[in-house]
Amino acid sequence: MAVRPTKLCKSLFNLYPCLSQSVLIHSISSFNSVDETVKSAVEAKTYELLPNILAAQGKTPRIPNPFAFLSTLSLRLRTQIIDEILQSFKSVRPRSHPRVVYDLLLSYTLQSSHPLPLSFAILQCTLRSGCLPDPQIKLLLSSAWLNCRDRSQPVSNSLMEMQDIGFCPDSVTCNYLISSLCAVDQLEEAAQILKGMNGAGCLPDLESFAELITAMCTVRRTCDAVELMKQMVQKARLTPRQVTVMKVVATLRANREIWKAVELIEFLERKGTLVGFESYELVVEGCLECCEYVLAGKVVVAMTERGFIPYIRVRQKVVEGLVNVNEFKLAYSVRERFAELGS
Repeated sequence: MAVRPTKLCKSLFNLYPCLSQSVLIHSISSFNSVDETVKSAVEAKTYELLPNILAAQGKTPRIPNPFAFLSTLSLRLRTQIIDEILQSFKSVRPRSHPRVVYDLLLSYTLQSSHPLPLSFAILQCTLRSGCLPDPQIKLLLSSAWLNCRDRSQPVSNSLMEMQDIGFCPDSVTCNYLISSLCAVDQLEEAAQILKGMNGAGCLPDLESFAELITAMCTVRRTCDAVELMKQMVQKARLTPRQVTVMKVVATLRANREIWKAVELIEFLERKGTLVGFESYELVVEGCLECCEYVLAGKVVVAMTERGFIPYIRVRQKVVEGLVNVNEFKLAYSVRERFAELGS
């Protein structure tokens, strides 16, 4: 009678602890398909073999998921096994080695009957290993969150359910969830995640705000984007990246909301956030497009006070525009500032 693969795995591992993983994997695989080999390794608790077992399969489509057999177990036992797998990978180097296992576990749990909060734990381990999940994970994660979250309880409570299985929510995991929701145009839900992060014990960071602000700009929700940036600076006391400021200013310019763009720059400067040359230049060009020559002149003066000089084409248009609307005094002041800066 053939020896069961599980017993073979245990006996080889116990009798020959120095046996190479490749030999052990070959011994198991000679009896089994990859799915059966994965199951045997899980039953034997030789989790460290899983990355090599799955890597040996190459790029062959993994349908069904090799971890699908976990669905035959109780939720408690399933959670325990996945936790043991995750814990066993903490000492694996390079940390990215179990990536294929993380992806398959994520794909399995997110499509299971109880996807959360176990998927968050796997996602957290994936991101901490320096890996990004497969692109399809964002869609699965956003769907699982929308389907499972209890709208009657705060978002922070939903995030803190990770603690029930020994994990704590962090900003990196929450940021990925925000990004996933933004990818499917669930901006309101993403905003709720951002608001609930404080209550879950993980403070929003630059990436948290930038992801949502960028998504708001993409659909030209300028009021929301500006409000988020103000919250970022005033409440969270974070300094936005220049590229994020530029995105908001460019969107305001595209919407011809140039006065709001000027007000935003003034707000940022008052709060001690240095605004870069590119953002100022976008605002001046927007003023010219809207024929707001006086406003353009005032923005140019503010630029020169910070040592910025607009491009020559813009300088000429600002002065000409001021002259055409009979703002000779301001036109003279602008030209004088240019002369002082040697332009």
